[in-house]
Amino acid sequence: MSFASARVSRLPEFSLCPLTALSLPPPEMISVAHSAGYDFAGLRLMAAWPGALPYPLMDDVSLMRETMTRISDTGVRIFDLEVIRIGEQFDAALYERFFETGAMLGGKVVAVMSDDAEEERVAASFAELCETARPYGLTMNLEFIPFTGVGNAASAVRIVRNASAPNGSVLVDALHFARSATSIADIADIPPSMLTFAQICDTPAQAPKTLEDLLHIVRFERLLPGEGGIDLVNLFAALPESLPIGVEIPNVRRTAIVGFEAWARQALSAAKTSLAAAALVRRQ
Repeated sequence: MSFASARVSRLPEFSLCPLTALSLPPPEMISVAHSAGYDFAGLRLMAAWPGALPYPLMDDVSLMRETMTRISDTGVRIFDLEVIRIGEQFDAALYERFFETGAMLGGKVVAVMSDDAEEERVAASFAELCETARPYGLTMNLEFIPFTGVGNAASAVRIVRNASAPNGSVLVDALHFARSATSIADIADIPPSMLTFAQICDTPAQAPKTLEDLLHIVRFERLLPGEGGIDLVNLFAALPESLPIGVEIPNVRRTAIVGFEAWARQALSAAKTSLAAAALVRRQ
C-alpha cells in the first residue's frame, strides 16, 4: 500500500450553524460551539422566514460588544451569516449594515435564498448583492431549496455562473439536496470555484407528503448524520475535501432533552463520521 493511500485524511473545519441552536443568543452560541469542539459558529442577523428568530446585532451595541468579547475569549471564529432573501423587488444597498456587521464579526460567507423564480432577474440581483458585499470580504452563497425560487442545484449553478461574481457561490444543504431534483452527478458537476461551504444533516428516506410537513422537518426535526436516508457519504465525496462544513441539525424535541451543548457535540461527532467515510470513498 502506498503512503498516499495509507495516510489519514484531514477532516474539514466545522461551523455550528444558527438553526441548530437558534434560541441561543449569539454569545451563548459561541460558547456552545467552543465547548462542543467546533472551529466556527454561525450567526443569524436577519430572520429566514416570517416569525423566525434573528438577533439584533446590527442595532444592539451591548449585544455586539458581548459577542465580540466571547469570540476573543473562546477563539471560536464566525463563519456563516444568515440570511438574505432575494425577491422580485430587490435592492442590495439595503444590506450594507448587514455586511458591515458581518465584517466586524469576521464572518466569511452569507446564506442567500431566493423567493424569485425568474432566473435572469435573480442572477442580476445576485450579481448586485455580490458586488455590494465584496468590499467587506464576504462570499454570497446561493442556496437551492425545493420550495423556493431556486429549486435545485442546476438552477443555482446557472444563476451563479450568469452573475459572474468572484464572491458568488452555491450552497449545498444535504436536506435540500435530498428533497430537490438534484443528483450526486449534479453535485459533482458544480465547479469547485463555485463552492465555499456546505451543510450536513440527515432526514428520513421517505419524503413528507405536504409542504407543511417538509417545512416542519427543515426547521425543527432534522436527524443526525447516519440516522436517516440521505446518501451523505457519496454526497460529500462529490464535494471538495477541504470544503468547510456547516452542521445544521435543528431538533427541538431532542435538544430539550439533552441540552444544546450535548446535542451540538453529538451532531459534530456524527458529521465527522460521515465526512471520514466520504474521504475514503473519494480516494477509491
